Amino acid sequence: MKKPKTNALVIGVAGGSGSGKTTVVNLICDHFGEQNILRIEHDSYYRDLKHMPFEDRLQQNFDHPASLETDLLIRHLRALLEGYPVHVPQYNFAEHIRSEVHLEAQPTPVILIDGILIFSEPELRELMDVKIFVDTDDDVRLLRRIQRDISERKRDLDSVLLQYETFVRPMHLKFVEPSKRYADVIIPHGGKNEVAQEMLISMIHRQLDGSSLS
Repeated sequence: MKKPKTNALVIGVAGGSGSGKTTVVNLICDHFGEQNILRIEHDSYYRDLKHMPFEDRLQQNFDHPASLETDLLIRHLRALLEGYPVHVPQYNFAEHIRSEVHLEAQPTPVILIDGILIFSEPELRELMDVKIFVDTDDDVRLLRRIQRDISERKRDLDSVLLQYETFVRPMHLKFVEPSKRYADVIIPHGGKNEVAQEMLISMIHRQLDGSSLS
C-alpha cells in the first residue's frame, strides 16, 4: 500500500530494547521543535489486556509483533498523512492495560515513529521516508533495560532477567536484529555517537528538501 501524497516526512527509529533510541529520538525532536514534529511510540499500541487476570498478563510475550496493534498505528499514520487528527492510545506498563485517556495528535511536517519492531512490519515500513536503526552491544542494552524496568516500571531484578532470557533476547534475534537490513542509516554505539547524530540531522534536512519549518 502506497504512502498518501503529502509533504510530511515520516521518520522511523528502531533498535533493540535499551539501545539508546530515546536519546536519538530526543535529539531529533529537540532539533526540529515540538511545533514541527509529532512523536508516536509503537509501545502506545500494545494490546489491551484488561480481559486477563493480572498474573496472566505478566506471562505474555510483549516482544512479539502480535502483542502490538500495529494495524491501528498504520491507520492512524495514514490519517495523519492525509491531514486528519488521531487519538493515540496511552498504555499503562505497570498494569499492562490501556488507559481510558487518549492523546489527540495533530498532523505535523515531521512524524517520528519509534519502537523495537517497527521495521519488521512491511506495511508500516513502507510509510517511512527515513529509517534509522540504533545499534548497541547486547550487554549494554541489558543493563539499560534492567535500570529502566526497575526504576520506571517497578519490576524486580529476577523478573526482569527472566523476561529477558525467555522473551526479549529470543525475539530480538528473531525479529529486531534481522530488521536492521531495512535501515537507511545505522547508528552504532547508540546515543553516544555524536558524529552519526550530526550526519543524521543533516540527512533529514536534505530529505525535507527545503520545506519551511516554523
